[in-house]
Order: sequence, then structure tokens, then C-alpha cells
Amino acid sequence: MKRIFEDIFIKNYPTLDLHGCDRDTAAIMVNDFISDNHKLHNKDIVIIHGIGSGILKNSVHNTLKINNLVSDYKLHHFNIGMTIVKIE
Repeated sequence: MKRIFEDIFIKNYPTLDLHGCDRDTAAIMVNDFISDNHKLHNKDIVIIHGIGSGILKNSVHNTLKINNLVSDYKLHHFNIGMTIVKIE
């Protein structure tokens, strides 16, 4: 079984860039992005939240925890400003 976190084609996944967003806007955008990609039958997506002080990353991860369409998510092993999400 291929693990998504070792995929070399990560740049081809649908990507959401949250630079410049606040926590509330980011949560809404993440949920909409996941819903849209679920409808399009995309299984893997990328969310770019940046590094900063970690406020946006924590908000994104809390949103991913409670979203029923998300089966797994991890920080990218080379770029901690990016989270890779597996959708059911």
C-alpha cells in the first residue's frame, strides 16, 4: 500500500494556500476545500498554512480533527508549513 506522505507527486495535489488568513476564515476555507474535493473524488489534498507562531497550523489541525470527511492528516516531513490530508 502506498503511503501518501511519501508521495513524490505532492505538487500535483489540489492545494489551498492560507497565507494571510485569520483563524476563523481559515477554518471555513478548509472545510469548503475538503467538501469540494470530496465531491470531485480527490483523495489527497495539501493545505499550506505556513510556519509562523503556529496559530494557523493549530487552527487548521483542530478543524481537520472534527471534519468527518478527513481520514488522516500529517505535516509534510520536509516542509512543516504544509499539511497533507487524506479524504475518505
